[in-house]
Amino acid sequence: MHDRSPSGAAVLRRTTLPGGLRVVTEALPGARSVAFGVWVGVGSRDEPEGLHGTSHYLEHLLFKGTARRDARAIAEALDAVGGESNAFTDKEYTCYYARVLDVDLPLAVDVTCDMVTSSLIAPHDVEAERSVVLEEIAMRDDDPEDVVHELFAEALYGEHPLGRPVIGSAESIEALSRDAIDGFYRRRYTPRDMVVAAAGGLDHDVVVALVRDAFGPLLDGDAAPAPRRASSPGPRGLSGLVLDDRDTEQANLLLGTTALVRDDPRRWALGVLSGALGGGTSSRLFQTVREERGLAYSVYSYASAGADAGELGVYAGCAPKKAREVLQLVRGTLADVAAHGLTDDEVRRAKGQLRGATVLGLEDTGSRMTRIGKAELCSEQVLTVDEVLARIEAVTPDDVRAVAADVLTRPLALGAVGQVDEDALEEAVA
Repeated sequence: MHDRSPSGAAVLRRTTLPGGLRVVTEALPGARSVAFGVWVGVGSRDEPEGLHGTSHYLEHLLFKGTARRDARAIAEALDAVGGESNAFTDKEYTCYYARVLDVDLPLAVDVTCDMVTSSLIAPHDVEAERSVVLEEIAMRDDDPEDVVHELFAEALYGEHPLGRPVIGSAESIEALSRDAIDGFYRRRYTPRDMVVAAAGGLDHDVVVALVRDAFGPLLDGDAAPAPRRASSPGPRGLSGLVLDDRDTEQANLLLGTTALVRDDPRRWALGVLSGALGGGTSSRLFQTVREERGLAYSVYSYASAGADAGELGVYAGCAPKKAREVLQLVRGTLADVAAHGLTDDEVRRAKGQLRGATVLGLEDTGSRMTRIGKAELCSEQVLTVDEVLARIEAVTPDDVRAVAADVLTRPLALGAVGQVDEDALEEAVA
């Protein structure tokens, strides 16, 4: 267990219960709400052949009923107190969460933990929800910007599990049986693979007691928490191109490369680099592609990281006939920054932007819970907000130049949606 509050504003505490279940909280003085989440260390990359899409399917099914509550009772319990409940699945984890008034925390803990530990996975629910998941896939397929991110992952990672859609495919969902889904749930949803996180107006010891009661006999034995996902060796990035040449008004382009893993100490410099490239209206790409040339309405960059792989990507949406020029500008910008780095003013602005976005993004208890839950499950340590800001502030122009020279010289991959000259696309990754 630990207490950390460098600024005196928030207190981080951690407890490990029998069975390896970790509980981490951030108490926020004055907050009248609490966000509570159960993080499970299993995602789409953990699905063996024949089970693609199972993690996301389970995200739906766990709301369908336990021995104590059916789907309606689960929904009504939190609606009755003005709370909200939902879940999300990623490539490395799944999270089930609720946000309620502080006085209703016991209800949120009971309902959420009941769902996560005691779902029935009833055959009729599996069949009913299959149609819902297929509709979600169809909705995803109707959004070219969503599709292009899936294509980019495929172009970058190829046959590696990180190259697959989290949601699965229509074919994989149609083929999943109730027994296969239930077996995956029983094997992977164990206390040692979970982290409970809560943030807001709370008392850590009360949260621990509520969680202990909610998990009951599952918290037995001396099992240690499951080790964090190994950071190496990771998949090699490919210089690939994946095109969906559907007829769209706009070409959706995503050009990028592999970047840094989650615990790489250079990740703060990478965040500054991404912000300077395409993180705001003063960024190089926004100014060059949109303001100076008027080639695209939307252009941005992003950096993301997993245990053993990360990526830096640049998205642009433009008229199909302008795709070649946009890609040339983007690639030229990346090459220039790789060779010469950023100016000191660009680094200063990007650091300020990143600091502001970090703080503004943590103004609610839900984002606070997400930050500490993901960090406890996936990273070596849970940093306070002040510690995060200090690491951003410590980034120097030389740090950013070194990261740019490394990351921006790696092979490029490209995902594209639209009727674009394929030669123009191939030039971008040549």
